[in-house]
Amino acid sequence: MFTFGGGYAMISLIQAEIVENMKWIDDKEMMNMIIIAESTPGVLAVNTATFVGYKIAGIWGSVAATIGVTLPSVIIIGIISLFFDTFKNLKYIAYAFDGIRAGIVIIIFNAIIKLSKKHKKDIFYFSVLILTVILSLFVKLSAIYILLIAMGLGLSYTFISVKSGQNPENKNKDGGA
Repeated sequence: MFTFGGGYAMISLIQAEIVENMKWIDDKEMMNMIIIAESTPGVLAVNTATFVGYKIAGIWGSVAATIGVTLPSVIIIGIISLFFDTFKNLKYIAYAFDGIRAGIVIIIFNAIIKLSKKHKKDIFYFSVLILTVILSLFVKLSAIYILLIAMGLGLSYTFISVKSGQNPENKNKDGGA
């Protein structure tokens, strides 16, 4: 029911439900699922729900999770479409959607903060973070290319670390800087 803002806005809702409330997965698995869901074709929230459903109950769990995450949106959009022409010109509806858009920014920011708390923080992490922010804000580059660049940097960093005898997984396990 709370699909305003798409998958990114839903990350904090998904995280709260499946990590904090149900404890089906931990924060690291959540981050990995988001990475995989973002890297595969399809909608982020649907991909994430499908992965969680599969982890919990196999194929039938993934089917149930996919239906469960998409059906409310289909029903709501179906109902809205019946009355869209009437509603789109009502100024109070426009004001409500302006408020919702502003709230979505906070919801997405909240998801970023929650997910980044558990991530290891080192010079590589902050370098990639700063680079991706600069690319997304100042360079007309598709988010797909930015993700591919970040992925390439991550793979290169891991390859170089392993070749030099270091294990990047063991560095800063406490999440500290």
